[in-house]
Amino acid sequence: MAITKKELLKLKNGSDVRGVACEGIEGEHVNLTEEAAYLIGRAFVIWLMQKKNLTADQCVVGIGTDSRITGPALKKQAIKGMLAEGIKVADCQMASTPAMFMSTVYPETGYAGACMITASHLPYNRNGLKFFDEDGGLEKEDIEAILNIAGDLAEKMDEKVLEEELPTDSDKLTAFDLIDVYSAALRKKICDAVAAEDYEKPLAGLKIIVDAGNGAGGFFAKKVLAPLGADTEGSAFLDPDGMFPNHIPNPENKDAMKAICDATVASKADLGLIFDTDVDRMSAVLSDGTPINRDSIIAMIAAILAPEYPGSTIITDSVTSDRLTDFLEKDLGLKHLCYMRGYKNVINKCKELNAEGIVSPLAMETSGHGCLKENYYLDDGAFLAVKLSIAVAQAKKQGKTIDHFIAGLNTVFADREVRFPILEEDFKSYGAKVLEAFESRVKEAGYELPKSYEGIRVRFSKDCTGWMLLRASLHDPVMVLNMEGHTTEDLDKITEIAKQTLVGFDGLDMKAL
Repeated sequence: MAITKKELLKLKNGSDVRGVACEGIEGEHVNLTEEAAYLIGRAFVIWLMQKKNLTADQCVVGIGTDSRITGPALKKQAIKGMLAEGIKVADCQMASTPAMFMSTVYPETGYAGACMITASHLPYNRNGLKFFDEDGGLEKEDIEAILNIAGDLAEKMDEKVLEEELPTDSDKLTAFDLIDVYSAALRKKICDAVAAEDYEKPLAGLKIIVDAGNGAGGFFAKKVLAPLGADTEGSAFLDPDGMFPNHIPNPENKDAMKAICDATVASKADLGLIFDTDVDRMSAVLSDGTPINRDSIIAMIAAILAPEYPGSTIITDSVTSDRLTDFLEKDLGLKHLCYMRGYKNVINKCKELNAEGIVSPLAMETSGHGCLKENYYLDDGAFLAVKLSIAVAQAKKQGKTIDHFIAGLNTVFADREVRFPILEEDFKSYGAKVLEAFESRVKEAGYELPKSYEGIRVRFSKDCTGWMLLRASLHDPVMVLNMEGHTTEDLDKITEIAKQTLVGFDGLDMKAL
């Protein structure tokens, strides 16, 4: 039975397409089908040519995948859909999400648009499609438009095209090793910045290891670090495996971070790096096994950038700590804009500020998504890893280690995140009602409410020291409460205040608190 426009529109997930691409997890049924991939690939080309006023002869699109098991089949059908519009397609094979964006920028490629087949860190049965042109990742409105076009195409589609093979002798479809070009650009960045006596081996004498989590990021060890002289022995899970047998490729995952922390210490590495599946996120580990993630990775990158951008504004998502604000503003002399969750939100805010003449070199989420103004506002985990690799090499020349960058960041704290399911059917309205009442109650209690762009943030400095933030989830019927205290006693007091303030909301499942 042919897929419908309604079913296609359900695949929209913010500024991405996401869905279940294969069976294997009970209760999760396939909705990102090969038919959907064909239609969406074709619709993207139609949308792209309309946006750029291109003819088919003028349009080349690149497409790549991460290591997911459904990637090749979905890519095959998406390519068929693209070719059906008469354009040229470059099959970039296994790639990373940032590399696919760069394919619209590099002079040797200069594609009109690009598609990455990925679902980031989600389980093996999921997959999705992300789209780019030289302006960056598409917005949610663009995705909706593409899915509407796909829905129109579905009404007159002949499903027999799904059984056809890709052309093998057509100049319309070519294979291109994008990761080689991308890796060469990253290597040049390191060579130029370190300016070592041996220009070609700026990382000689350093041990830097990588945990790719069996995603697409193994190239960073093999094609970036090792050719520059780094010792990468001790790196783990570099080979692609879309079943992710070792740990979830996610820098926010505790098991994943433990794996890279343990490996860094065991191999006596100067630096450990960990990427998510499609390499748009990363975190790091110091030589002593200290994880550099969440607040500390933002602090580290900001500290590296600070001398070049004095007094500039660092944009983060809403769940960063007051400790980070103190470090950015008091230690580094920067400004901190604690904004909203959602990597597109912080990236777009960064673009907006710079367009207004307010210098903002970095927008970064605690998840490890980080974009730099100098790098096309692209959230690129490998580019952040390049920045850290350069910093390690430069610090070593000075007889230092990179932990000096964040020596002023207070790392003594206790924190907790609690998620409350909303039991009401109209969960968005109920969530707004809870936030309104919560704000009124904390104001009446005399607590400090700093400016917040998302949810209600409360700062404590009298009977206890710390903060809490209550917000509604971006997509799910859930309210999220983040709390942090300077000590466990502070956290206990803040938790009790939260309990008292949230009394009486019967539409919230409060058992977790």
